[in-house]
Formats: sequence, structure tokens, C-alpha cells
Amino acid sequence: MADTQWPVYEVFLQEKRGDPHVHVGAVHAPDPEMALILAKEQFARRGRCASLWVVPAEAIYASRAEEAEGLFASALEKEYREPRGFRVTERVRRWMERHGQSLPEAE
Repeated sequence: MADTQWPVYEVFLQEKRGDPHVHVGAVHAPDPEMALILAKEQFARRGRCASLWVVPAEAIYASRAEEAEGLFASALEKEYREPRGFRVTERVRRWMERHGQSLPEAE
């Protein structure tokens, strides 16, 4: 049986310059030029649109759910990026006590 399906193109839309492109859907088209035309009609006709990207779905390489823990584990261990990673409360408390002030109680 012959393949009668056109390739799938994922569509990414940018509402205004400087904004990130956001995935909004997919279209079936014989080539990238037609995919862009179809994407304009489907996703940019009524709303704001500064830019559209169409990407062949087969060109997207994504992580699988079972790989996520190993790939992103180190991102969770970056406490220094969070306010709680800065241990200055005791120094601030001592400074405020020297100057006759006190820290408000945490809720």
C-alpha cells in the first residue's frame, strides 16, 4: 500500500518580537513552503503573530520520560540559585541587633 500521508510539520508561533516561539500545533504538508502557508492560515489568521516556524516533526529529538530523571537531576541540586541558598540570615540578625533592630518573625 502506498504512503498517502504528507509529512507532519510542528508549528511554533511568536506573538511579538522579543517573545519566545511557542508550540501551537502541527500541520500536514508536502514541503516546508506549503507547511508555512497552512500554518499561517491555521494559527496566525486571527491572532497576533510576528513570526512562524515550521519544523519537520521527524527532525525533533526529545527526551523520553524514563530518561528525564538522569538528564535533569543536576538542575534540581542548584540551591544557590534560590534565595534559601544564601545563608546570611544569622549575619543580618547580628547586624540588626548591634543597631537596635530585630528581624520580623517568619510566617
